[in-house]
Amino acid sequence: MDKIVSLSKRRGFVLPSSEIYGGLGSAYDYGHYGVLLKTNVKNQWWRALLQEREDVVALDSAIILHPKTWEASGHLKGFTDPLIDCRTCKLRFRADQLEFEHCGRKPSKRPGETPDCDLTDARDFNLMFETTVGPVKGEGSTVYLRPETAQGIFLNFRNYLQFSRKKPPFGIAQVGKSFRNEITPGNFIFRMREFEQMEMEYFVPPAEAEKWFEHWLEQRMNWYLRLGLRRDHLRLRAHDADELSHYSSATSDIEYLFPIGWQELEGIANRGDFDLRQHAENSGQKLEYVDTVTGERYLPHVIEPAAGADRATLAFLVDAYDEDEIEGEQRTVLRLHPLLAPVKVAVLPLVRKDGQPELAREIYLDLRERVQTEYDEGGAIGRRYRRQDEIGTPWAITVDHQSLEDRTVTLRDRDSLTQERIAIDELGAEIERRLRATWRSPKPGSD
Repeated sequence: MDKIVSLSKRRGFVLPSSEIYGGLGSAYDYGHYGVLLKTNVKNQWWRALLQEREDVVALDSAIILHPKTWEASGHLKGFTDPLIDCRTCKLRFRADQLEFEHCGRKPSKRPGETPDCDLTDARDFNLMFETTVGPVKGEGSTVYLRPETAQGIFLNFRNYLQFSRKKPPFGIAQVGKSFRNEITPGNFIFRMREFEQMEMEYFVPPAEAEKWFEHWLEQRMNWYLRLGLRRDHLRLRAHDADELSHYSSATSDIEYLFPIGWQELEGIANRGDFDLRQHAENSGQKLEYVDTVTGERYLPHVIEPAAGADRATLAFLVDAYDEDEIEGEQRTVLRLHPLLAPVKVAVLPLVRKDGQPELAREIYLDLRERVQTEYDEGGAIGRRYRRQDEIGTPWAITVDHQSLEDRTVTLRDRDSLTQERIAIDELGAEIERRLRATWRSPKPGSD
């Protein structure tokens, strides 16, 4: 993980937030290449749910919802972690995670293992961030930053029945920021207090819930595999009965083998009709689906695939990270799926003279209309290749003396290191063809 953190800062993927003031714990800013990578992850999620299906529609709901939302959903009372304070070192720990915590005075020990430790009894700590609306702080002005994006979908269910011309089974999907006042965030961007989710609520007839739960388990696992994560670093783990949320009849996690061990990437849950029923009872509004042909009425059950955009981005970074040796020189390379790579192609003149930069820029200006392209003429060509390898650029185009004579260039592949000569006029079509082609990670453990 240290190598990933170092590369992320060095190459502008992820940067410590507020660094000039000493930083803010577990808060990060996405730099240029991080923005491009994370955007590509989210775009591929949207593509899988919207462009490749006919039964899912999109939503972007407000971050601050009516406070009664969180009463109905159970978050005000039940969205808590057990918290323990140490009166000696003044640190706070999760009571259910003490075996993973470190004593504030003796990091080699766990809280409570030394005579100096003076731990309080556990108490519930609500994870929601609280704020106020309006100019006066007082009764009725308290609101919360949403801890999940799902509730905004449930609040809009009736609207979507009216305008979207969809009927169960159908889904409402959204990507957006969520906020949780985690007691022990950490492990880089894996667990933060401000994070981005990719969630979909799939509304189904009650009798079909189990069938659609299995469907989405398969669909979501295949999404990660299709985008290059190695199969032997992915697993599907069903929750035991004592792990299930009070509303869930079945939940499974897609887990990835991070450097910190197996951790959740995405949860797929059968939420039943809990959420719609709670909001119907607390709002006094009917949230049933009515079949206009048969007259049948029912509260749909909900299958929820909920993924973290930050965790997925981290998993793709970790899985892509590789080191090899070229002509006796160590190379760091991100073997990202080309669809996820921040930059698809780099255009590099061999030298900064003899008309090569001018031709290279002509190629660059043409290709950037098709794909994310970068132009680089600074430094030795080998060093420029290494820069592009480190940000995961799958292809590099080199303009040389021959290019000026016959309008051909060298097209270099990041993974195989093969170089082939290709006509400039064919470059755009060739890059697009390669982007559409099936891709598998060259690292061991792939399909």
